[in-house]
Amino acid sequence: MNQQANPGKPGKGNKPDAFVTEITPRSEDFSKWYLDVVKRAELADYSPVKGCMVIRPYGYAIWEHIQRLLDARFKATGHVNAYFPLFIPESLLMKEKEHVDGFAPQVAWVTRGGDEDLEEKLIVRPTSEVMVGTMYSKWVKSWRDLPILINQWANVIRWEMRPRLFLRTTEFLWQEGHTCHATEAEATEETLKMLDCYERFAEDYMAMPVIKGQKTESEKFPGAVNTYSIEAMMQDKKALQAGTSHMLGQNFAKMFDTMYQSKEGQKEYVWQTSWGVSTRLIGALIMTHSDDQGLVVPPKLAPMQCVIVIIGKTPEERGPVRAKAQALAADLKKAGIRVLVDDDETKGPGFKYAEYELRGACVRVDLGPKDLEKNQAMLKRRDVTEKETVGIDAIVGRVGELLELMQKDLFQKAKDFRAAHTFEVNSAEELKAKADDGFLLAHWDGTPETEKRIKDEFGLTTRNRPFDLKQEPGKCVLTGNPSTGRIVFSRAY
Repeated sequence: MNQQANPGKPGKGNKPDAFVTEITPRSEDFSKWYLDVVKRAELADYSPVKGCMVIRPYGYAIWEHIQRLLDARFKATGHVNAYFPLFIPESLLMKEKEHVDGFAPQVAWVTRGGDEDLEEKLIVRPTSEVMVGTMYSKWVKSWRDLPILINQWANVIRWEMRPRLFLRTTEFLWQEGHTCHATEAEATEETLKMLDCYERFAEDYMAMPVIKGQKTESEKFPGAVNTYSIEAMMQDKKALQAGTSHMLGQNFAKMFDTMYQSKEGQKEYVWQTSWGVSTRLIGALIMTHSDDQGLVVPPKLAPMQCVIVIIGKTPEERGPVRAKAQALAADLKKAGIRVLVDDDETKGPGFKYAEYELRGACVRVDLGPKDLEKNQAMLKRRDVTEKETVGIDAIVGRVGELLELMQKDLFQKAKDFRAAHTFEVNSAEELKAKADDGFLLAHWDGTPETEKRIKDEFGLTTRNRPFDLKQEPGKCVLTGNPSTGRIVFSRAY
């Protein structure tokens, strides 16, 4: 695991009243529990601007890991980073009617600059397809200019009426990939390749199992030909869309006249894609793994993979312990493990244990004078209740093993939870009875009218049609009309 600078001592400057017992149990109020974990673990806070959040250093450290790891995967597949403006002229957005209609309710406008009214209103970026399309129309002339494989790390603004930290905020951070290709086949391959990239990241790094599939016509991205998604189940059995990849076809190319001269000398429209994930992934991570004691973070993304707590009442006791702890920390860092040594004398061990559970330190090493005498230390993994005694010389290797086990076990636990709450349903009565129970695999007649009725009557939305689900014809659970196969319905964020 890669080493990164320590995020700093948690809770520094905080009073001990911000204690773990203040977290609402999940069984009592899942929504309140989630917000308690976000705030008590110091991941984010509300800002003075309604709907916007401040991502605190510890939360941003998780985002930095996500960003760094995804960025490396994008570059490994040939993509490069660029940056496009935050402001978009109104005339550009209006060029693509389906696109503007889809985003109109969430658009923020700039009408004045300094002391003067603007001649043309500006939109604060909700997404960048129209700006990218404008630039690509200038850059693409020949088949030799293709493909264009660009990613952007940026912020976007979408006016949210019901914001929730990380999950839905007016401003959020994300990456958005925008690519141009000579053929439909190349663009389709790109769209599915990036969906695979998101799936692998979610499962290998976030330890979060996802369902990969195609969105319905009603749920696809405005202006796209097809939209694909990865969908995850949270601990309250609701779905969360964790990433999307869009096949844009030639829609934007025709709007912005993005054409190239083929090898045969013919003028052709390019084929485009876009794809993205956002800071919503942090919310997904929290709701997939955390518990009533606080945050649980998969080791590959954890700012604190290991914390060494120094125990000792007097300077004479603490001195040798401190020296050994610092030597251990140096060895752990050499092994690529992110480690923090806690030598804070203003807090007792009990408070520290609760604090590190609250903030999701993956492995805690308790080291005191008696441990030195026995040449051993106590190790505690965040996601299990058991502790174990380990010889000091074996600590580095054992911490590495525990981190690998924790990563694997978190994924398996989440996968088992999803399996236990996924059901085939074959009637409207079953659909209604199990509406709160998880992912429901049901036949649907494929019409937007039926999709809307199911949403209005049962509060269930289509998530996607899974690629790995064997499709067989049947009858729609609501209308009884023919269905080509099952699709995932669920309550969702």
